[in-house]
Amino acid sequence: MAPWGSRLTVWSKQTEDLVTECTKCLAAEMHKNSWQNRRRGRRSHQQNPWFRQQGSEERGNSVAQQSSQDSGHVGDDEAPSTSSGTAGSSSVPDLPGYYFDPEKKRYFRLLPGHNNCNPLTKEGIRQKEMESKRLQLLEEEDKQKKKIARMGFNASSLLQKSKLGFLNVTSYCRLAHELRVSCMQRKKVQIQSSDPSALASDRFNLILADTNSDRLFTVNDVKVGGSKYGIISLRGLKAPSLKVHMHENLYFTNRKVNSVCWASLNHLDSHILLCLMGIAETPGCATLLPASLFVSSHPGDRPGMLCSFRIPGAWSCAWSLNIQANNCFSTGLSRRVLVTNVVTGHRQSFGTSSDVLAQQFALMAPLLFNGCRSGEIFAIDLRCRNQGKGWKATRLFHDSAVTSVQILQEEQNLMASDMAGTIKLWDLRTTKCIRQYEGHVNEHAYLPLHVHEEEGIVVAVGQDCYTRIWSFQDACLLRTIPSPHPTSKADIPSVAFSSRLGGFRGAPGLLMAVQQDLYCFSYT
Repeated sequence: MAPWGSRLTVWSKQTEDLVTECTKCLAAEMHKNSWQNRRRGRRSHQQNPWFRQQGSEERGNSVAQQSSQDSGHVGDDEAPSTSSGTAGSSSVPDLPGYYFDPEKKRYFRLLPGHNNCNPLTKEGIRQKEMESKRLQLLEEEDKQKKKIARMGFNASSLLQKSKLGFLNVTSYCRLAHELRVSCMQRKKVQIQSSDPSALASDRFNLILADTNSDRLFTVNDVKVGGSKYGIISLRGLKAPSLKVHMHENLYFTNRKVNSVCWASLNHLDSHILLCLMGIAETPGCATLLPASLFVSSHPGDRPGMLCSFRIPGAWSCAWSLNIQANNCFSTGLSRRVLVTNVVTGHRQSFGTSSDVLAQQFALMAPLLFNGCRSGEIFAIDLRCRNQGKGWKATRLFHDSAVTSVQILQEEQNLMASDMAGTIKLWDLRTTKCIRQYEGHVNEHAYLPLHVHEEEGIVVAVGQDCYTRIWSFQDACLLRTIPSPHPTSKADIPSVAFSSRLGGFRGAPGLLMAVQQDLYCFSYT
């Protein structure tokens, strides 16, 4: 008889072998069941018509994917991992990294935009949708002669309410302006010049009307590089011909124009104040350019001399019409405001905590309002000769960089716009926002704001190239005008609105400059 130790060893080995065999049998059974389940699932998918359709679409997608890879030479590791938000209709499922074209009824792979020839990207899809919307709005504007700014608001109802005494004179005039604004028609203006070839190649960068709205200062981007200045006389802007003349000068600069405003040195709007960026070893400067270098508007005017002030890095500028700051202009710099007297050369400097992007002088009070990159709006009391605690008279705050400030006629309110697309009307007495104008589009561009209290409207061009007109009284969006040219970040229209285009006898209207063309939206 074998000893007990040997018996225990044999019994333990047999038990271990038995456990191993059971484990192998259990694993084989589980594998068999899993294979059968997959086979049943595949069979049920094939019997389901929806899955058969999806399978055919996936096979088509694989062919489209292979075609996109062959044409774009892009690997699978470069495909985006997120689904397109613009893919097809709601009945078509979104596939990560693919775009569904509702016209061709098939999926296309989204590719990154680098190192590809005409790739299908989200930016390209968005641009195509925006262009389709713009063309549709242009077509609707051309067909619809009479537009309605407010529901139930037309000429007959306005006249009837006025006769019944429901509207006073002020309200009637304001609503009449709104009605005419909504019915303005776009017409192309013919520009005459001594050099017609330059008009076909030079693109409008900005336009700025003078106080009487009979002249238009223009900055054009030259095809070979740099900028060219000119003045358009608006005296011939009369229907039905709409012809204007461009007066040019050989003054030419390669420097970027940061800011521009009209300056009244010898008489009203006798000069143009330009803030030029510095390049290479040439520092930036502020230049007073006589308007008589282009065209004489006053009898006895003689071509003046250029007057330049070495002011590096100026973001903004403003000319003072206040008697307490006569012959002075201000420039907004990086963390500094500089007020310069043109005649004496005396300067006042005020330190700030941020870059000053917008400025305007008050007419009655000796105040200079400034809008900063930090979102702060503050007023400088020009009577303070030092930088003590009392030189900041008013402080307001936006959530983004302020691009434009406009003081209203009574100087009790201020309107400002910022790079977040916010337009606010502020009460300077209570330092509170009393009205906000919705719909403006801006992300990072330096865009101006136009306020016209006489007509009761606010005009602004968005970064999406749409010109929007609001009612000043209640912030109602009256009209949205699409650009006549395809939308582009480099082709944002520049506009000028006036109640007297072409002088005191002119009619109200809107001028729009985009690319090489000038358009007029006049009251009918």
